[in-house]
Amino acid sequence: MNMFCYQCEQTAKGKGCTLQGVCGKSPEVAALEDLLIYALKGISVYAHKARELGAKDKAIDLFVIEGLFTTITNVDFDPERLQEILLKGYEIQKKARALYLDAYKKQHGRDFEGALPAATEWKPTTDLKGLIDQGMGVGIFSDVSLNEDIRSLRELLIYGMKGMAAYADHANVLGREDEEVTAWFHKGLEAVTNDYLTVEQLVGLNMEFGKVNLKCMELLDKAHTDHFGNPLPTPVFIGVKKGPAIVVSGHDLFDLEQLLQQTEDKGISIYTHSEMLPAHGYPGLKKYKHLVGNYGGAWQDQAKEFDAFPGAILMTTNCIQQPRETYKNRIFTTGLVAWPGVKHIEAVNGKKDFTPVIEAAIKAGGFKEDILGKSILTGFGHHAVLGVAGKVIEAVKAGQLRHFFLVGGCDGAKPGRNYYTEFAQAVPKDCVILTLACGKYRFNKLEFGDIGGIPRLLDMGQCNDAYSAIQVAVALAKAFNCGVNELPLSLILSWYEQKAVCILLSLLSLGIQNIRIGPSLPAFVSPNVLSVLVKTFNIKPITTPKEDLAAILGPTKG
Repeated sequence: MNMFCYQCEQTAKGKGCTLQGVCGKSPEVAALEDLLIYALKGISVYAHKARELGAKDKAIDLFVIEGLFTTITNVDFDPERLQEILLKGYEIQKKARALYLDAYKKQHGRDFEGALPAATEWKPTTDLKGLIDQGMGVGIFSDVSLNEDIRSLRELLIYGMKGMAAYADHANVLGREDEEVTAWFHKGLEAVTNDYLTVEQLVGLNMEFGKVNLKCMELLDKAHTDHFGNPLPTPVFIGVKKGPAIVVSGHDLFDLEQLLQQTEDKGISIYTHSEMLPAHGYPGLKKYKHLVGNYGGAWQDQAKEFDAFPGAILMTTNCIQQPRETYKNRIFTTGLVAWPGVKHIEAVNGKKDFTPVIEAAIKAGGFKEDILGKSILTGFGHHAVLGVAGKVIEAVKAGQLRHFFLVGGCDGAKPGRNYYTEFAQAVPKDCVILTLACGKYRFNKLEFGDIGGIPRLLDMGQCNDAYSAIQVAVALAKAFNCGVNELPLSLILSWYEQKAVCILLSLLSLGIQNIRIGPSLPAFVSPNVLSVLVKTFNIKPITTPKEDLAAILGPTKG
C-alpha cells in the first residue's frame, strides 16, 4: 500500500514519504488522515456559508479545530481512533449541512439548489478498510490536473491551519476562544475547495491567515498568563531526585497542572520533557514543590530517554514516537495524541483522572538515588524581557549589545541540525540569543554568560511563544523609532512540523524579511511559490554558521 505525505521537514528524500512515514505513520493512518482533512473541508464549506448568514454551532467549530490538530505530525497513529473521529465527522457534517440549509431558507425564503464541492457529499463506509480505501482516493495528488502552484499554496494554508488549530485547542481548553480565529478555520478550508481562486488570491489568503494566527497566539498567551501568571526567569534543575517519578511531554500546561494537583503530597517527583520545559517559569505551576525539574531533551530522543526513565510517562500533545516495548506499559496518552495499544486518559467534563499514571509511577519505583545536575534558565516571556527593556536599550546605545539573534523552532533527528548548536556557539559575546520551542535543546545547556547582567541566552518558551518574541521586537522597534526590519535582529529558524508553518506565515504577514530557515526548505513549496517568497521577503536557506554570521554582522571582532 502506498501513501504520500510531505508535511514535515524530515519527509523522505526531502520530497515525500511514499511507503511509510518517517514519523512512523503507516499508509493506513496516512489515508485516514487524508480522509479526515477531506471531511473537514466539506464540513467547513457548510459552516463558512452558514456563518455568512449569521448561523454557527460550537460543536461544529470545535470538531474542525480538533480534527485539524489530530492530523499534525506525531499526534494520532491509531487507526481505530481515527475511525471513530471520521464517523463522528459524518454526524457533524450532517449537522453543518442542516445549519446552512436552514439559514439559507430563512434568508431567501426558498431551499438551496446550487452546486457545492464534492467534499460536502462525503459519506463514510462503516468498516475501517472501506474508510482507508476512501482516503486513498482523496490525498494530495488525487487531482493530477491541479496546477502545481495552486496545490502548493493550498497545502501551505492547510498546514498553517493545522498549526493554528493546536494553539486554538490549547486556548479552548483554558476557556479562551475568538470568533475571528474560529471562523477562519472554516474560511480557509472552504477556500482550498474553490477551483476559481488564483495564485495571487491564495498568496493573499496565506498572508491573511498569518495575521489571524498571530491573534490566535495572542489568545493562547493570554489564556496561559491569566491562568498560570506571567512567566518569571527561573532556574530549572536537570538532575534527578530519588523516588517515584512521572515525566510529562507535549505542550499542554493544563494537563500538567491537573497532574500536579493529583500528585501533591504523594511522594512523586514530576519532571517536564521537551516543550514542557517553559512550565517551570509560570507562578501557577512552579509553586508545586514536586515539580522537580526537566528530564531529557527534545522529542526525537524520547525513545532512548524514556527507556532509561524509571517511572511513568505522560504524552499530552504531539511529538510521540513509537514506544519501545520496554516502556509501553508505563506510557500514557491524553488529549488528541494516540498510539495503538497505549492507554489513553480521557477528559470527563473537562477534567482528567490520572490515577493510572500515578499507579504506574509507584509500581515502577523511580530513581534509586539523587543525581546532581546543573540548572538552566527559562521563563523569559515578553513580560519578563520588556521588564528590563530599559537596560537592554541602554546596552545597545552604549555599544555593549550589538545584535539580537532569534535562534529557535523545532528540533528533529535529520542530519544538519548541529548547525544550530554551532551557530549559537559562534555568536559573538556582545550579542544576545533569544530562543523558543524545542530547537533550543541544541544549545540551551551550554554556558553563554551575560552582558551587563542581561543573560546572553533568553529562553522565551514554547513554539507558540513566538508571540512573545514578536512583542519584544515590536517594542524595541518603537523604542528605537524604526521598523522591525531595521532592528539589529536576525531570525534563524528551524522547522519540523506544522506549527512552525503557521508561525512563519505570521512573521511574513508582518512583513519581516531576511529570515533564514533550515535545515531544509519545505517540500510542499513549489519553485514558483518559493521564488515569490524569496523575492518578497528575502527568505534564505541556512548555509554554514560562519557564512551566515558574516553575512549578517559583516567583519566581526568575535
